[in-house]
Order: sequence, then C-alpha cells, then structure tokens
Amino acid sequence: MECSQVTYSRHAVERMFQRGISPEMVLELLQSGEVITSYPDDEPYPSALLLGFVELQPVHAVVARDPASGVCYVVTVYRPDPLLWGPDFRTKI
Repeated sequence: MECSQVTYSRHAVERMFQRGISPEMVLELLQSGEVITSYPDDEPYPSALLLGFVELQPVHAVVARDPASGVCYVVTVYRPDPLLWGPDFRTKI
C-alpha cells in the first residue's frame, strides 16, 4: 500500500504494544503486504485488511487511506488466530 505518511490510532498503538508488533514491522507490512479485503465504503476513508509475513509470522493490519493526501491510518494490527483463519490466513473460517 502506498502511503505518503503513516499515522497510528491509539487503539493500534495499544494493540501493537500488547502483541509485540513494532512500528517497523507495520511499515514492512504496508510495503509488502497483500490486500485481502477492501472496505471502500468505510468512513472517513476507504480501508483494507492487509496480510503480510513479518519475521515469517502472519500479521494482519486494518489500514484506512486518504486518497487525496495518501496518508495511511493504521486502525489495528494483530497476528491472525489459526483457529479463526484458514491455513493461508486470507480466509476466515
């Protein structure tokens, strides 16, 4: 996902801290991750669920992007639960 700037919501920062996910890991995910679900009608900006493998571990991030400025807003970040996601971590069970 192309971002002119990355901003983290308070919720994202709290969850990243709780889950041992660093800002550098999130930046790597934004650069190399795959959009697995798009939410074009989200407000105030369209958002997407991204999947990436950081340090060989799957990581999901929900990111909203302002199409006018290119600023990305990280809403939340988590390691997908294998009991809730298929083996490819793209499909919810």
